[in-house]
Amino acid sequence: MERPKDEKSQEESECHHDNSNGVNNSRRKTVCPAAGEHPLQYNYTFWYSRRTPSRPASSQSYEQNIRQIGTVASVDQFWRFYHLIRQGDLSGHSDHLFKEGIKLHVGDESNRSGGKWIIRLRKGLASRFWENIILAMLGEQFMVGEEICGAVVSIRFQEDILSIWNRTSNDQMTTSRIRDTLRRVLNLPTNTIMEYKTHNDSLRYRWLSTPERCRLQTSWEPGSDLD
Repeated sequence: MERPKDEKSQEESECHHDNSNGVNNSRRKTVCPAAGEHPLQYNYTFWYSRRTPSRPASSQSYEQNIRQIGTVASVDQFWRFYHLIRQGDLSGHSDHLFKEGIKLHVGDESNRSGGKWIIRLRKGLASRFWENIILAMLGEQFMVGEEICGAVVSIRFQEDILSIWNRTSNDQMTTSRIRDTLRRVLNLPTNTIMEYKTHNDSLRYRWLSTPERCRLQTSWEPGSDLD
């Protein structure tokens, strides 16, 4: 069925909107589904980051640490990208999938008041869990409107870390629903430890001295605001 001309023109305008002015708006689309493809509710962008072992993570700039891979607007485009960049076992890197227009930084407008659920995994589970999380995210299974910002899998030497970011950390109903959905889609045991960390906590911790950090006994590491 042919869409009305004005509706089609509006969508094409959104898809080709120039987002180079730095305004964060996940509704602005730079990629459109091709004819016959199955559109996603939101466009999503794949990112990749890797730590340099010889340098402290805190000294690495945002631009040096993160690389944009591509943006998808349909289920079909997602699978084409995903099969090319499927998460591997090489330690020291992170894969990110965020709504288009949201920067992978806690200071971004969409993240500033938010936080993230964190799940620490034993080695060997990350690939399956990562796929389940991003399929739930793309399929809008969390049922929290525009709250979901994106998800991250971080491959470490001794453990792997999954996290999912949302916009509003002080909305307990929303954060609880995200937690419960994570438990369901990952089939987590009820005794699985899940940690919720606000982005403000991460920012405050970054500026503490080393003794103060030790006293906090927190799991956050310099540079891990991208995890």
